[in-house]
Amino acid sequence: MNRSSPTPHPSHPADSSDDAHAPAAATAAGAVQRKVQRRRGERVAEALDAIAAEVPVALAYNGAPFAVMMATPNDLADFALGFSLSEGIVANAQELQVDAIDTSLEGIAIALSIPESRAAALEQRRRNLQGRSGCGVCGTESIEAVLRPPPRLPGSAPIHVHALQRALRELRQQQPLNALTGATHAAGWADRNGRMVFVREDVGRHNALDKLIGALSTRAIDPLSGFAVVTSRASFEMAMKAAQAGIPLLAAISAPTALAIALADSAHLTLIGFARDDGHAVYTHAYRLIDDPVDASGEAAA
Repeated sequence: MNRSSPTPHPSHPADSSDDAHAPAAATAAGAVQRKVQRRRGERVAEALDAIAAEVPVALAYNGAPFAVMMATPNDLADFALGFSLSEGIVANAQELQVDAIDTSLEGIAIALSIPESRAAALEQRRRNLQGRSGCGVCGTESIEAVLRPPPRLPGSAPIHVHALQRALRELRQQQPLNALTGATHAAGWADRNGRMVFVREDVGRHNALDKLIGALSTRAIDPLSGFAVVTSRASFEMAMKAAQAGIPLLAAISAPTALAIALADSAHLTLIGFARDDGHAVYTHAYRLIDDPVDASGEAAA
């Protein structure tokens, strides 16, 4: 089994009736309806299915094309801001303006404005991402541009294990697009108590995290005040994006890569893999995740 795969389509149980295969909410943002032929044993039936949308999203800064990413077309303002922040194109939300989001048959074009000093720096590392949802660094022109030094994260208040477990539970409950289509990843932001504040979904795990980073910045939420949980593996770029955004702890439901661990160690990012209800693995800076407090009876506090 691919441990980083989105959860199976919950609307397709083997013993359900054909009528159950026509989703009532297929017009939800990020989903479209398509015809499907299903076989259940010897029975074949035509139905409508809810499918996650995936379209080219082109980002242009100050009129100059920069990247084309394959993404789910919702929360696009969050996506544009989060991508700009996690790629180091701008330093904060005030440096970015979304001028237009235009939809055509070919895809979606997002026109963005940044300060001239940022545009000049961007020209020095110009790249063309012929975007794939699974690869956010395709087309980068040099190794140095990919392996740029991450910022070093400051200290932050510790997170209790029960807060991580709560966040994992709540993240599973707050993925409407994945519940409908079974095809998207999610990135969630939780406060120190593990309460899931908001979730962003996308067919690409990098895009989901970018959308989350954009939502954090738009709402002026201090990234040190909580942590992020993602429904994927922890790749190098996922760790880099978290560090670039100032997120001190990143928990993934699947495994990290060796380069992600090295980057997290360098950036003082707490990196957690295999985060499940019954346990987890802390790969770097374990001091940020602590055991639950114990009350007078010797039981862990809820």
